[in-house]
Amino acid sequence: MSNRPLVSAGRTLPLLRAGLIAGIVVAAVAYPLAAVTGIGAKATAHAVEQKTSILRTALPAETSYLYAPDGRTVLTMFYEEYRQYTKISDMSPNIQQAIVAAEDNRFYQHHGVDPKGVARAFVSNARSGGVSQGASTLTMQYVRMALRDSASTPKEVQEATQQTSLRKVKEMRMALDVEKELSKEQILERYLNSAYFGHRAYGIYAASQIFFSKIPATLTPVEAATLAGLVKSPSEYDPITSDQQDATGRRNYVLDRMSQLGYLSPDAAATAKAQPIQLKLTNPPNDCASIDKKYTTWGFYCDYLKNWWSGQPAFGVNRLERMDKLRRGGYRIVLAIDPKTQGAAEKNVGAKDSTGSPFANGIVVAEPGTGRIKAMAVNRNYSLDLSENGPNSNPEAGPNIKANYPNTVAPLLGGGSLAGYQAGSTFKMFPMLAALNSGMTLSTAYNSPYRYQSAIYNGWAPSNASGAMTGRQTMWSGFGKSVNTYFVQLEEHVGADKAVRLAEQLGLRWRTDVDRDHASPVKAKMWGAFTLGVSDATPLEMANAYAAVAADGRYCEAIPVNSILNRDGTPATYTTPGGVQREIAKPRCRQVVSADAARAATDAARCPTGDTPAKGSCGGWSTADSVRGTVGRPVAGKTGTTDSTRSAWFVGYTPELAAASFIADPDNPFNAVGDGQSQIPVNAVAETLRDALKGQPTRQFTPPSDQIVG
Repeated sequence: MSNRPLVSAGRTLPLLRAGLIAGIVVAAVAYPLAAVTGIGAKATAHAVEQKTSILRTALPAETSYLYAPDGRTVLTMFYEEYRQYTKISDMSPNIQQAIVAAEDNRFYQHHGVDPKGVARAFVSNARSGGVSQGASTLTMQYVRMALRDSASTPKEVQEATQQTSLRKVKEMRMALDVEKELSKEQILERYLNSAYFGHRAYGIYAASQIFFSKIPATLTPVEAATLAGLVKSPSEYDPITSDQQDATGRRNYVLDRMSQLGYLSPDAAATAKAQPIQLKLTNPPNDCASIDKKYTTWGFYCDYLKNWWSGQPAFGVNRLERMDKLRRGGYRIVLAIDPKTQGAAEKNVGAKDSTGSPFANGIVVAEPGTGRIKAMAVNRNYSLDLSENGPNSNPEAGPNIKANYPNTVAPLLGGGSLAGYQAGSTFKMFPMLAALNSGMTLSTAYNSPYRYQSAIYNGWAPSNASGAMTGRQTMWSGFGKSVNTYFVQLEEHVGADKAVRLAEQLGLRWRTDVDRDHASPVKAKMWGAFTLGVSDATPLEMANAYAAVAADGRYCEAIPVNSILNRDGTPATYTTPGGVQREIAKPRCRQVVSADAARAATDAARCPTGDTPAKGSCGGWSTADSVRGTVGRPVAGKTGTTDSTRSAWFVGYTPELAAASFIADPDNPFNAVGDGQSQIPVNAVAETLRDALKGQPTRQFTPPSDQIVG
């Protein structure tokens, strides 16, 4: 059935008569239609010209969807206004007819402003002594909503919605212009995608979902009339919170109007009016805390996505603007998380049965060559509910501050504002890479005493963890045994500032005042303790830095997505400083060290894991010799502990995956985890790599050249 009324609503008044009626109205009431064609035209012309182009193309805010890697499973949504733009061809004729019947029965006869409606409103308002009836057509209402949705300042929002004669003049003039540019079907489509129906439902798709759990194409006349009746006053006619008496009365009014306009037969209208309002409510998820219970362990990953998004200049000039884009831009975002790897990470996070413990054990898995983050897991629940959390372990926190366990939304794994945790000897990778990239060889040897006093670093005298490390060491044995005095001498040779700058090129950032001070150009040369990992780092940073070594020295920025599509289905892009347009979701990689230097570092990094390097000797023992047997394939990595074992780390990688795991107290970095728990990160990484790669062909590391072996 056509949407146009089968029963005539009257012939359109001639323009001259319209002007006369409007003139009368202007003289008496606040509906100055005459201003549209006369007195007010000059006053509003400039503003109208500015806004009309917006109205031709303006699209309302739209919900962004976050999908699992299959591109079909919706994990959650991001929105301020729950809305999904729907073409009119995908809407039931019932809702199109119902909204015309409820709001503007002469919609198909007028040209944006309805003279009969203005006259009717004048008579009604004159009798009541106030404003008891409006004269806004669907087109005028659309203009108002479009101006509201395209507003960029609170002042523009106020100007678009305030009840003033000037606003009404602009609205009428613009409605006439819009009807010259858009067809009735286009206006109706935009109206139904902009209207507010209550319960955060903006547009007909959201309303259909929230009230009836269906799509707009399947709305029945009863359902359509119920929704159309809400637009006038969503709170007054709300069928959810009220006893439905007012909602039913309003719905029946709409059904009667549909019958009078020929959209429904009298019998069909009577049958529809006899039915009760039957709702089937849906509460659409919003933000990371609303992820379906089946995927609640992905909350930390979702939170990482948000933090990553807020740092992307492609989405705006500042964090506020970028997050506004996420909640209003209608993006389709597919995560890069791998369900198999994520499941392995969740399963193998150590201390998982002690969520009442202040010690957090987490793991991040990155993909070499792309930077895509494949898994993030920690022995915490992603939840805003902290009511059952224990007391904070930091004595300076105060009695009313809850701990971050068992529930938290803090970015414990990285990607947010937290500084991270001291990463210990995992930092030895950076001076080793810098040395190899500068032309030094794996065979570079130093006599490494138990304690070494540095002549360069103002007499600083670090010692080894064990006297068994004393002796002449190479990069293989020095890295495998984690010999502090070897690496201090190596750092002296290559320059601490070179190691610091290389770590920055591999994605590390300094988030504490102390770290920023030591890493400054003035002081970096004297930061001898850098090689011992005194700086804070996050598992996200460390996993991705080591992934660059696995990728033959090619560093890729950490990225949480496989794809990002705009609301029109095209890939979201950004323009580089050089003027090149690129997809935001594509890997962003650059060569940081030579492939041969990275392969040489990997050869040395096989020693800590109990693996056998291609070219050299590990010196008889290593710090994590169980890893090779657990993973069951070539693997490299490095352990790390801090003073008094306040934190413990392990970063390991194969050619396919790189994983970093830590254990520490996020609330109190001085609360030592102790030597008894230092094996937990080692096991977490080894078991996660084993399980994630199960069934895949075994890949070998590429050996370094003889030249760099020395």
